[in-house]
Amino acid sequence: MKTLLVVAHPRRTSLTFAAAEAFARTIEGRNATVEWADLVREGFDPVLRPTDEPDWNNPAKVYSAQVQAEVARIERNNATVMVFPVWWWSMPAILKGWVDRVWNHGWAYGGRAYPHRRVWMIGIAGTSAEAYRKRGYDDAIRTQLEVGVLEYCGIKDRRVELLYGAIESTEQAESVISDAAALGASWAP
Repeated sequence: MKTLLVVAHPRRTSLTFAAAEAFARTIEGRNATVEWADLVREGFDPVLRPTDEPDWNNPAKVYSAQVQAEVARIERNNATVMVFPVWWWSMPAILKGWVDRVWNHGWAYGGRAYPHRRVWMIGIAGTSAEAYRKRGYDDAIRTQLEVGVLEYCGIKDRRVELLYGAIESTEQAESVISDAAALGASWAP
């Protein structure tokens, strides 16, 4: 399965990238190919300007060249995985902007659905699962991303996974990496 792996973190040495690499190595070992989309290093502009604003009256609107290039990248793959740190109980602005600009009306919703049947989001959370559950952050994040984005765009095989404890200890950070590899092992084409 050709998989687009979208990563949203400013540092290549981050735990987010280590988790993405563990996921990628695992699925590549299971006959998947990975195309990386490093939004920060590629200089993706997350700001939604009028050229990429959804036109509810024109589902055939032609969007900017940068959006068209991202659409082409998505369409040459069969699945999408997004790996990101959880910041302010959501994804980083660059990834949110990628979704806002690229997953647009007339292509990912509004008479059509996102072209991949399988899309997963893997969020790297700083604290423990218990801390997230205590205030319902985990449910809020899953509802926002799984229902508000993935389900809305018609994705059948959708999944939002939170890997917890990134800033708690070295052992917990190692657990995040092994959990990402385990997710890759369940990615069977």
